[in-house]
Amino acid sequence: MYVSLGDSYATGYRPSNVPAGGPGFAYLVAERSDLQLINLACSGATSAQLRAEPGCAPANRGPGAPDPAGRTQLDAAVQVLREHQGRIGLVTVVIGGNDLAPCAQARDPLTCASQAVADVRANLAATLPVLREAAGDAPVVGLTYPDVFLGAWVSPAFPNGQDLARLSVSLFRDFFNAALKSEYEKVGAKFVDVTAATGGYGPLTETTQDPAYGPIPTPVAKVCALTYFCAHTDVHPTPAGHETIADAVLTATGR
Repeated sequence: MYVSLGDSYATGYRPSNVPAGGPGFAYLVAERSDLQLINLACSGATSAQLRAEPGCAPANRGPGAPDPAGRTQLDAAVQVLREHQGRIGLVTVVIGGNDLAPCAQARDPLTCASQAVADVRANLAATLPVLREAAGDAPVVGLTYPDVFLGAWVSPAFPNGQDLARLSVSLFRDFFNAALKSEYEKVGAKFVDVTAATGGYGPLTETTQDPAYGPIPTPVAKVCALTYFCAHTDVHPTPAGHETIADAVLTATGR
């Protein structure tokens, strides 16, 4: 059995104005691990809401997801984990993106991001020990995200997009991901650096000929292919992005 918590990355949400694609990464991981998925994630969830906000609207749940019946994600997960103790093969958590995303449009992105990272860290510090205790010896995996802010390099929605893209590299590598990694490791969870898996740390001086944007930095081209940010200013993964995330989780868990 596989228990998934988090936000729209875990539910497999995609924008309504794009063609239908494949399933989200959690569904791919479940299928390829031969595990039954219980997807408790809720699109739009922040790190605070995961542990403190009860319920999830039907439209915000993943395909086949159970009704949380007025419970928080954390409470629902604890119940499932305790009921199925000894039969849990995997727990994944992907959270914090909705805390950080507003900073892309903030007047002072660094100040905004610093507060967001502090909030995520505090909420994870309160959430993960509870989840770890309920999960017992089951593997727990925490994930981060592609650096979608790299897509600001080509997006007309961001007049100073290249500056934001440059700033985002250190923001993800040295602050956001470092904070996530630290909190997951405190409870013995594995950390999957999706930013690295999606090419986010590559040099912006290396260019690729992109069919839509011409010669652009290779990390930008990768985030354009693996998320909808460049074309639609939408942070969610494309089918190729979900495949990449699923591969990273499967590799980290030896599956």
